[in-house]
Amino acid sequence: MNVLTLKESHYRETIALSEYAFKYQVPEEDIEKRLKDLEKHKLFGILENGSIAAKLHLIPLEVYLGRNVLKMAGVAGVATYPEYRRKGNVKEMLSHSLRYMKDHGYSISMLHPFSESFYRKYGWELFASRSKSTLTKSDLVRKEQVPGTVKRFTHGSYPKEMELVYHRFAGQFNGMLARDKYWWLTSTYGGSKAAVYYDQEGKAAGYMLYQIKNHKMTIGEFVVLENEARSGLWNFICQHDSMLAEVELTSYENNPLIFSLVEPRVKTEVTPYFMARIVDVGSFFKQYDFEWKGLEEEVVIHITDSFADWNNQSMLLKDGEVTMLNTEDIPKYEKAGIQIDINALAAAMFGYMRPSRLQEIGLVSGMFEEVQRLDSLLPKRQPFITDFF
Repeated sequence: MNVLTLKESHYRETIALSEYAFKYQVPEEDIEKRLKDLEKHKLFGILENGSIAAKLHLIPLEVYLGRNVLKMAGVAGVATYPEYRRKGNVKEMLSHSLRYMKDHGYSISMLHPFSESFYRKYGWELFASRSKSTLTKSDLVRKEQVPGTVKRFTHGSYPKEMELVYHRFAGQFNGMLARDKYWWLTSTYGGSKAAVYYDQEGKAAGYMLYQIKNHKMTIGEFVVLENEARSGLWNFICQHDSMLAEVELTSYENNPLIFSLVEPRVKTEVTPYFMARIVDVGSFFKQYDFEWKGLEEEVVIHITDSFADWNNQSMLLKDGEVTMLNTEDIPKYEKAGIQIDINALAAAMFGYMRPSRLQEIGLVSGMFEEVQRLDSLLPKRQPFITDFF
């Protein structure tokens, strides 16, 4: 089978396949917008008798790993008509896509899986969870008054300061999108209302995106840079107590807002959310911000990747530098070093699972001391992504 790059003439067919596979209908008035969005995607597909049998979208994006911004290819819209399933179409498209990503400078890829076990076979691994807290009216107890102010905004009037707050906030995590203007307008704002907290000097220090319907406030983003903004926005939520029976807040695990409530024992569900894949270990390691300080001994990592053979590499971490070992050098380290596959490597490098914990469950092997050294090299940043694609 041949994987083809789909052209504009295929766009309506790709929409039709998405509608069939994901069981939704694109309203006629939204078709033009959907077609415009597809112009920004790289579309791969497999044809049968001249028609699309399977397709995959690659979305060119960027993500934060701390303050570093890396090119990332988002995988989305993977679908096959039922009569063409179980013929290896998706496997073929994923293999083709990985080669394309590597050749075009993408060191990582992310996706939201329909099945974690399915994508694990091809090297994607869970890297971020998200929490959903459900609060009742009795939980809406105001905090101490703060000196700043909250201003409300609606569609079309969102202030630029929100985007600046987000980008500062996102740099505290691994995996947050480095959103551009188009993404904000088409994928973030939607029909949400916004509340922005300004400190005494008039500087934006936090915001939330929310909707209210049927006596329920749904908060899709709660982004703060300091505790004053956290308290100010919480008090703003509480001011809706006469209107609400329930508040649903989606955020990252262990959001300190919940801990700080008068009664923090609220219903909170934590769910694995997104998967990541290291596309090119050489490029990824060169861009990664290892915490070299205090490391006096070298760390050797032997990486295996059954689906992208260019990642079958041995990496030497020493004296603040990353070196990809040559074939003739590897025998010197065969009895030393850490053995890890591409899946576990992603979980470790994004901070979802520490190397020492992966060793506990048999997904990393090596001397305990060596694994501890790798553990000390990786920043203790929380993985999180608030977006969806």
